[in-house]
Amino acid sequence: MTHPFEIELETTLPASPQEVWDAIATGPGLDSWFMGRNEVEPCEGGAFVMETGGHREEAVITAYEPGKRFATRTPTAEDGRFMAVEYLIEGRDGGSTVLRLVHSGMLGDDWQDEYDALRAGWPFHLHTLREYLTHFAGRTGVPVFAVAPPGERPVQEVRAALNRALSLPAGVESGARVHVEPAGLPLMDGEVVWAEEGRIEVRTGDGLYTFHVFPGVVLMFHHLFGADGAADAEAAWRSWLARLVG
Repeated sequence: MTHPFEIELETTLPASPQEVWDAIATGPGLDSWFMGRNEVEPCEGGAFVMETGGHREEAVITAYEPGKRFATRTPTAEDGRFMAVEYLIEGRDGGSTVLRLVHSGMLGDDWQDEYDALRAGWPFHLHTLREYLTHFAGRTGVPVFAVAPPGERPVQEVRAALNRALSLPAGVESGARVHVEPAGLPLMDGEVVWAEEGRIEVRTGDGLYTFHVFPGVVLMFHHLFGADGAADAEAAWRSWLARLVG
């Protein structure tokens, strides 16, 4: 049985409408703050593709009004499930922009868990968008993704291991400094900009590093700016994550 849902959020961003449009309606822009690698065919009826860890999701662009409105919709599955996302952009005085997000559609039998995950995830993604537009505007990020099963270790133990690996205290809060050289990887010197149970984001001078530890999955989404050898970086982080949960 399917269940309808709708999530509405609004945020004010320190960027012009054109900068926000470039971030939410182009492949390189989405690569710099959202999930996976993205492709956008710039027209109504065009294709929107997101690939994350080998999983490819396709949608149709249902609205394409540069600087104003961008929307996508996935095909309706046999059981009636689909997802629709709409962004509405409105410029404000002082060079800021209000971005309104509407995510709607139909969820399946596990709709409550799916809805809770979406409801918790969007504020984080919009926060990452703000970090990108504030600190990396005009630069293109390289998405780096890795996932690992948590194995037999309790999730709280894996979270504690992550904090130790990042030289962070157990009760990490936003504003904490990170200065650590993960094994086999470059130095991370930055600041925690998001901290909640199961999710930590660190901003450095050249990247946004996000770690997620939830029951049943351990993964990371990083966005590296000015990085060379994205494939090498992804392989190195994948090995690091495997050692963390091993």
